Amino acid sequence: MAPRGLSAEEKRVKLLEIFHETVNTIGYQLKELEKLGPKMKGIVSQSVKEVLQGLVDDGLVQAEKIGSSNFFWSFPSQRGAMMQNRLNTVKESQAAQRAQLAEIRAAIEAEKAARPDSVRLFSLFSDVAERNAALTKLAVANNELAALESELAAYGACDPAKVEEKKRAVTLAKEAAVRWTGERRFGARNRAMLTCFNGDNYILLLSYFTRQSCVEPAEIKKYLGVDDEYEDIC
Repeated sequence: MAPRGLSAEEKRVKLLEIFHETVNTIGYQLKELEKLGPKMKGIVSQSVKEVLQGLVDDGLVQAEKIGSSNFFWSFPSQRGAMMQNRLNTVKESQAAQRAQLAEIRAAIEAEKAARPDSVRLFSLFSDVAERNAALTKLAVANNELAALESELAAYGACDPAKVEEKKRAVTLAKEAAVRWTGERRFGARNRAMLTCFNGDNYILLLSYFTRQSCVEPAEIKKYLGVDDEYEDIC
């Protein structure tokens, strides 16, 4: 049996993966993608141009003309930002539909109270139909909202704010560790020396003194009061 070809949506996903799984800071030209598509993802080269244009139209791939050439690029964080915008739009639509549904329910209750039974029954048929249509729209909006929230969560790791927060946490932890090793594991004689070097690479310092004095590293460690268990984390 011949292998099944890729669907249009599968081609879109796989072409987008080429941008996200490779490192190219200046982007790709169409001819490069037409070579990478079949090689990396099994996309027929003749269909790459059409699929790429669809991704550009949807805002998933950015395009820029530089000189006489067109370059294309995409980053995972871009998709996360786009999903956030779509999520906000759906939430606004959901709120509007909830308000509309509340108005319909209030109108039904008002009609029940104000009209005689014979007239009220006839009127309720149209009111109920309108209410059911609004409920259907609300259900569709809720499903789309859930799908968008799930997809957005998958791109949370690419959020620039979260990445920056992790970097700050690593920096603070590293600085705290350097202070701890400086205070707890170095002898009093080299504590001032450590301060002068601001926690810079201890290995480089040891290598320098070894070359200058022709003394074994173990002797220098012993003089400075450095434990054998000391680990340079800078």
